[in-house]
Amino acid sequence: MSGLNRVTLIGNVGREPEIRSTQGGTRIANFTVATNERWKDRASGEQKERVEWHRIVVFNEHLVGIVERFVNKGSKLLVEGKMQTRKWTDNNGIERYTTEVVLAAYSGQILLLDSTGAGTRPPEATPEDYSGASYPQPAAAGAHVRRDELDDEIPF
Repeated sequence: MSGLNRVTLIGNVGREPEIRSTQGGTRIANFTVATNERWKDRASGEQKERVEWHRIVVFNEHLVGIVERFVNKGSKLLVEGKMQTRKWTDNNGIERYTTEVVLAAYSGQILLLDSTGAGTRPPEATPEDYSGASYPQPAAAGAHVRRDELDDEIPF
């Protein structure tokens, strides 16, 4: 029996994405996404918050282009990929481990969630820019939700 390795995150980009190229010319994007969890402490009634940082690595050439053109520090994104842990040796010869969400060459997706684009294509973009990206699907026929009925308690 095989397992499922799929990670879906919704959060904010923590630093400007880094775009680099391998010796073979393949472009790779690296950035971090912060996810927040908020709750009210039962004992004290105080609001608590925990922030988790996630390393994102994008090998999908089309998604690298999207990241390069439209993703900045603070951008709100939905990122879907696979969790991978890799081993490396630091400058002191100590073996280290890094866990990352990887968007491979033919998998993964990024959805832009900022209010400026709200997950839609910016006017200056072409369809070729969005190969491999996904967008919100229209609501099913007859499904009507008023904006004031939506829960505004977003955890980040």
